Amino acid sequence: MNSFRNVLALVWVASSSTVFAQSSEVSIETPKPPPVVGPLLTPFHFEKRVVPPARLSNSPRLESLVRSGNLYLSVQDVIALVLENNLDIAVQRYSPFLAREVLRRTEGGGFLRQVDTPILAGPTSVSTAGVSVNANGLAGGAGLGSGGGIVSQIGPVPPNLDPSIFTSVQAGHLTTPVTNTALNQTSVLTNDYRQFVLNYSQQFITGTNASLTFYGFHSLLNSPTPLLNPSINGFLDLQISQNLLQGFNIGVNNRDIRVARNNMKVSNLQLKLQVATTVSAALNLYWDLVSFIDAVRIKEQALATSQKLYEDDQKMVKIGSLPSVEVTRAAAQVSVSKEDLLFAQTNVQQQEIVLKNALSRNAMSNAWLDDVHIVPLNHIEVPKTDDLKPLPELISEAMENRTEIARSKVNIESQKILIKGDRNGMLPILQAFLELTNNGLSGPVNPIYNGCCGTPDTYFAGGAGNLLGQIFRRDFPNYSAGVSLTIPFRNRAAQADYVTDQLQLRQTELQLQRAANQVIVDVKTALIGLQQARARYETTVDTRVLGEQGLKDEQNRFQHGVSSVTLVIQAQRDLATDQDAEVQAMANYTHAKVAFDMALGRTLDVNHISMSEAAAGRVARESVLPETLPSAEKPGGAR
Repeated sequence: MNSFRNVLALVWVASSSTVFAQSSEVSIETPKPPPVVGPLLTPFHFEKRVVPPARLSNSPRLESLVRSGNLYLSVQDVIALVLENNLDIAVQRYSPFLAREVLRRTEGGGFLRQVDTPILAGPTSVSTAGVSVNANGLAGGAGLGSGGGIVSQIGPVPPNLDPSIFTSVQAGHLTTPVTNTALNQTSVLTNDYRQFVLNYSQQFITGTNASLTFYGFHSLLNSPTPLLNPSINGFLDLQISQNLLQGFNIGVNNRDIRVARNNMKVSNLQLKLQVATTVSAALNLYWDLVSFIDAVRIKEQALATSQKLYEDDQKMVKIGSLPSVEVTRAAAQVSVSKEDLLFAQTNVQQQEIVLKNALSRNAMSNAWLDDVHIVPLNHIEVPKTDDLKPLPELISEAMENRTEIARSKVNIESQKILIKGDRNGMLPILQAFLELTNNGLSGPVNPIYNGCCGTPDTYFAGGAGNLLGQIFRRDFPNYSAGVSLTIPFRNRAAQADYVTDQLQLRQTELQLQRAANQVIVDVKTALIGLQQARARYETTVDTRVLGEQGLKDEQNRFQHGVSSVTLVIQAQRDLATDQDAEVQAMANYTHAKVAFDMALGRTLDVNHISMSEAAAGRVARESVLPETLPSAEKPGGAR
């Protein structure tokens, strides 16, 4: 069953790599328009867009790397699995879509919304004994700043850029008892009426408001005195208002849109930073697992050496060439070696759990994954030299590449944009308005007209067409224009908002400088850490070589009777310590290199990571295992 599953996974990865590279894990689906009425409803955008459920399953790549109960992982496969399955990146992958919807909201005139998703530091190894980690001070921090999270509006309210249509239809019957019949010549006046209102309103980014209203009223009375019955009257009204002080500047009215666009840049930077942070953490997990496995091998060698010494001592005691107390000392050393091996194997088992969780979306719910043993295909290789640029060039590169610096600069730009709105909000409200109204009246001659009020004017006799003709010919126009001025006294709220945002801007500028200083510190400390890691590794290699020679010499002396079991045991312990120190030094170098790449903002480039693939959650590169797979030893010791 496992083999069949692996074959299916391999076929799926091979056939879908191109599609994966082009599709995205996160999407927003627009439903199909309804039949017949769909084209009519399209301008109104009534569709309810749907976000598909979050993907909780792993990519097939994970199963494709399993053979005979072993998960064979290379560095590139670890990176690919992190990009496809890691939940920290998957959560952050929604941020650009959230920011895009906030931009959509502001383009319609809505306020900004909070969409910031914090950066998560990523998993850490179960044990970092002997490993120094240079942490970057800017790994976390706020994402969308400079008003990116406001819900209430400060300063002039941006215009609603989505037009609206209002319509109203009303019909009714009115009955009015009348005591004075001189006007309507009836004691019970009835009115059957119908009313229709259609309004179109639109606001513009210039601070202009326009509204066009058509009104029609149809009235049928039971009175003989009206000349026209039923009568039809209506008007077409155009109202235009323009802000002249507060809300007049386009740069003020579109400030939320510009900030939302900046926040889209920030959300992309957030995703990039999360990818770099998580990949770095996963690489540390992988290389630590490699070092833990090496530590198990060293402990097994130490146990084998102790066991051989114990067995040799037993033989020497039997022939009388060695006191029995030496056997006890050798047995004690075997016990210590077994305990050290147990601790090393425990580290491997626990580290596998952490790494599986980082590479899987549902690692703990898959029984088959719990039973899989990770076999690294790469080993730690410390290069002979590190090609390091001069420190000023490294600092310049970090300033250009670090996403935290770019994020802070964008946020400062957004704060400056919002401050323009605060400053404009302190101005008085001065509006100019213009209203044009065309009126009309029409209707048939009252069939029960009693001639009380003269002869009806044939100009008004007619139906709805006559009414519309009067309106559009502008036979009965109304004109009005004017200005209105509102001057707030004291204006404390606007004054406080303006100064508050200025103070926060100055804080952010100082924080940017602090961040830049921290980048310099990160580069310097990462450089020193890398250099020291190399020096430590070279020293431990020399020490381990001397330890091997020392143990060999001590064993030769013991065989010739010029040494003791105690000295041999001590030489074995020293060699095991030296070998452990070498492994830890190699692990320390990998941590230092990862931290160095993070400090310079190189993590994605060094590991050949495409942000388009990271954003989509699909890696096009196929995972191919070598023809000859290394033998794997279970953490418990059984093959």
